[in-house]
Amino acid sequence: MDLPETTIDVAVALPTDGYASPVRATWPEPVERVAAYLREAGAEARIEELEAGTATAADAAKAAGCTLEQIVKSIVLVCDGKPVLALVPGDRRADVDKIARAAGAREGRIARAAEVEEATGFAPGAVAPFPLPNVERVLIDQSLLGHDVVWIGAGSTSHIAALNPADLARLARARSMDAVQASTYHSPERSTDDARD
Repeated sequence: MDLPETTIDVAVALPTDGYASPVRATWPEPVERVAAYLREAGAEARIEELEAGTATAADAAKAAGCTLEQIVKSIVLVCDGKPVLALVPGDRRADVDKIARAAGAREGRIARAAEVEEATGFAPGAVAPFPLPNVERVLIDQSLLGHDVVWIGAGSTSHIAALNPADLARLARARSMDAVQASTYHSPERSTDDARD
């Protein structure tokens, strides 16, 4: 994979001499936390700031210029009272029962917003797969491992990171499994007729 080393330095041309000079970018604290984790791990990754947020996996794929299958959704579940993170492709739905069984739990459910933030330290919709202060188990859908590059949330709805899926699994300490429902998920297009005031 040919991605530059994770950095938050950007080069800008100086008007006086025409040479590029590094300038420190300021990112939100959660994004800085992800960038620091990647740097400390020596990961080959690239973090990008997007002009507009990515409310859906399809939005993220369009912004990244990749397929929906290369987008990694970070789904927080509560399995027998303990938070579990499932990493699933953007075109698929997490299978809560499979994930709960893989976590050794009798039951599981999607975490509520406050539970997501407490478990991960990230706001819902901006969950990165690392660092996770209160998540003991991370599971990754095996289909993600077949790509050269995948895109993860990087701590805000306006930041994403590209990295090799094997590196993702290693950094997140994720165990590979079949974590998705049998059929692909296609978000229905919302027409103006469907809009409600």
